Amino acid sequence: MDMKDTAILAIESSCDETAAAVVVNGRDVKSNIIASQIDIHKIYGGVVPEIASRKHIEKINQVVDEALSVADMRLKDVDAICVTYGPGLVGALLVGVGMAKALSYAAGRPLVGVHHIEGHISANYIENKDLEPPFICLVASGGHSHLVHVLDYGEYEVLGRTRDDAAGEAFDKVARAIGLGYPGGPKIDALSKEGNSDAIIFPRASIEGAPYDFSFSGVKSAVLNYMNGCKMKGEAYVEADIAASFQKAVVEVLVSHTILAAEDLGISKVAIAGGVACNSGLRRAMSKACDENKYRLFMPSPLLCTDNAAMIGAAGFYEFKKGVRHGLDLNAIPNLPLGG
Repeated sequence: MDMKDTAILAIESSCDETAAAVVVNGRDVKSNIIASQIDIHKIYGGVVPEIASRKHIEKINQVVDEALSVADMRLKDVDAICVTYGPGLVGALLVGVGMAKALSYAAGRPLVGVHHIEGHISANYIENKDLEPPFICLVASGGHSHLVHVLDYGEYEVLGRTRDDAAGEAFDKVARAIGLGYPGGPKIDALSKEGNSDAIIFPRASIEGAPYDFSFSGVKSAVLNYMNGCKMKGEAYVEADIAASFQKAVVEVLVSHTILAAEDLGISKVAIAGGVACNSGLRRAMSKACDENKYRLFMPSPLLCTDNAAMIGAAGFYEFKKGVRHGLDLNAIPNLPLGG
């Protein structure tokens, strides 16, 4: 490692992945270790916060040790410890924050708290070495649907956000109604490939006076009403058609709002981020829309779309370079807003 290089040890524990990574200069990932809890929460049909927190406690030491080991580094070799401190599940966040504070204190290294959504956005820097702000980024996950104008590294203007359900939340609820189980997003995506996306027209919500905002509770309710209506009339319905038609409705809204923002702001670079950015329908539709509008599209690999610590290392590097430092009084903030 060059003397001028900056190595970040990053920790992420905002939901049900315990993750640690070593990232050099914000873009070079030396290790990215993720311990997922999906199999544990599957039984309950969703993430149980108390269980998630306990599992983080069990795993965090091993995950951090492995991240350093794979990167062939020791704690004294890193320049800073970066950690997600919000938004997320408060108990889960506290495990990561507590670990980061202990490591920072023990190693005498600066502590930098990182915003989880900023991490998702920054995942785009890892595989796209030439991507620089400004750009428009759609962040869609289980807990968040944000349309963000990335003005500069660590500088954001939130153009639009969800008024109710996040996109990923709607996927999970519809998957549960169809009987697919948890996690809903990948299961709807897989089933929709077998269905006709034009079979049922589900609503696309738009909010007057807020063209970039999202609302997904209406489309979710429409799916449930459609299924209940069929049951009451004794009519059969095709689950794959419901999945495909629902996915199309959500994807169309996500894509149209993103393209509108790029047009309005005159920005020709578009990125997507968050767990829903793994969705094959969204990736396809956004690629097509960007091609038609001559925009450059940036999409992280699916592994970097879901929660991981490499993205926190990428975001943390730019925060560290800007001089952001946190004390040992850093706390978890479950509803931490983006961009102030």
